[in-house]
Amino acid sequence: MKTLLADDEVRQLNRRFETAHPREILRWALEDSGLERIAIASAFQAEGTCVMHMASQIRPDVTVLFLETGFHFAETLAFKELLTEELGLNVVDLVGEHTVASQEAAFGPRLYERDPTLCCEINKVRPMFAALRGLDAWVTAFRRDSAPTRANAPIVDRYELEPGRFIVKVNPVATWTRRDTWAYLKANDLPHNPLYDLGYASIGCAPCTRMPFPGEPERAGRWAGFAKWECGIQTRESSAQDDIVTLDP
Repeated sequence: MKTLLADDEVRQLNRRFETAHPREILRWALEDSGLERIAIASAFQAEGTCVMHMASQIRPDVTVLFLETGFHFAETLAFKELLTEELGLNVVDLVGEHTVASQEAAFGPRLYERDPTLCCEINKVRPMFAALRGLDAWVTAFRRDSAPTRANAPIVDRYELEPGRFIVKVNPVATWTRRDTWAYLKANDLPHNPLYDLGYASIGCAPCTRMPFPGEPERAGRWAGFAKWECGIQTRESSAQDDIVTLDP
């Protein structure tokens, strides 16, 4: 079983995939990479819908990991159920050590307002990492242009899950723009979370998500008022940050 790519393989793959369609990248990840234990992590946003649609055509039974934090918008949960049925997805809900009620009892009310990093650690980081420990690789659905924290994201990465324990991370839509995402949804007649129609650009937990102001990056509406762009899962050290291929426009 192949569980880790060597540094030179990562560099070669990033060069190869910089101009590739996400479907080609997903086909490599799901069929040709030799990484048998692989899953898609998705919050059922627009990019994730594209990735799950492509993946379902390559490996219909691939596992989709969804962080059920207890704080999602009702619209997100309803859309998740709709898309799961429409695409026949194999969704596994990941839950943390606390329910909304037990978290309030342990840490006081509205922890997400007082310490959003701890709230994310409890409800997102820990349950996701627990799931990733049983995998060889995982697929995400974020784009480089969606936030400054993602601008240098490699397409294929060796991600340090914990000291000395690496897992392969694949970002098939890293090079896509927002326009690419919505063009794919339209071309394939795919639904989307109705919150987008209200003006939301990046949709996370309800208490920590607002609509962005004109000119702001998409993820500026997440954890507004805090110096925070990510929940903590995507900010671990990457071994491929220096291997991004920059192409002339």
